[in-house]
Amino acid sequence: MERNLVEFYQTFQFRSPSLVLCWQTHDVGKLSSKVIQSLNEKLGGQKIAEIKPAGFFPLGGIAFKDNLIQIPESEFWACEKDDLLIFKGGEPEYEWYKFLNAILDFAQHYCQAKELYTINGNPSLAAHTAPRRILAVYNQPEFQKTLQDYGLEDMTWEGPPAMSSYLLWLAQRRGIPGVSLWPGIPFYLTAVEDAAATKRTLSFLDRRFNLGLDFEELDRKIENQNEEIAQLREEDAEINGCINRLESGLSLHEEEQVKLARGVYEILEK
Repeated sequence: MERNLVEFYQTFQFRSPSLVLCWQTHDVGKLSSKVIQSLNEKLGGQKIAEIKPAGFFPLGGIAFKDNLIQIPESEFWACEKDDLLIFKGGEPEYEWYKFLNAILDFAQHYCQAKELYTINGNPSLAAHTAPRRILAVYNQPEFQKTLQDYGLEDMTWEGPPAMSSYLLWLAQRRGIPGVSLWPGIPFYLTAVEDAAATKRTLSFLDRRFNLGLDFEELDRKIENQNEEIAQLREEDAEINGCINRLESGLSLHEEEQVKLARGVYEILEK
């Protein structure tokens, strides 16, 4: 590994951690950011290193948000007690092969990571009242068998590969078992937080790693969100009809999808 690619912040000691990676780019339903935030807060995560942005992200112009400079983050966090290595960052715009290898180099050579889990939100046509599903792609059939009792569903995809797919492929070449998790998020919740998808994802991680997470706060968020959407359905017959059709497994026209997404966004983000 090119050590100059990584900035080290503090020492760390793992036994043989699992790497959990969440991309912040196109954070559908705020899933990646909320999963990372919950894990770090509940498990006492500490920032231990980051990949330097030069060469991977455009630095010719500085982005601002709420009057603050936005610098691309590619951070490693350690939850040492639970033997978890967490990576959060945006997908690189340049030199992605070098960037992904830098992630695996750090995880494998400095932390002796034994397996990989990537998390991406997946827009779904299901209604918010339906249970959240997690679709999965594996890089080893043996690892697929290991996770067969966790309620994951095989994903079929014929479009262009995602960044997580490339990372799985590189991990496979190194002999690191990995899975890409794609929790389904109702399309009209993709621009807001989908607390139910966050809980479904954290529940999988909790069971897999025996983390002992407390879901009381998330349960309240789910209940509040459902109540607000229920109120919207009472006030807007057209939106109620759209959700009714989704609950019946029917599709919506593009205009109906836009109206539903806009109405839900406005009531949840007011």
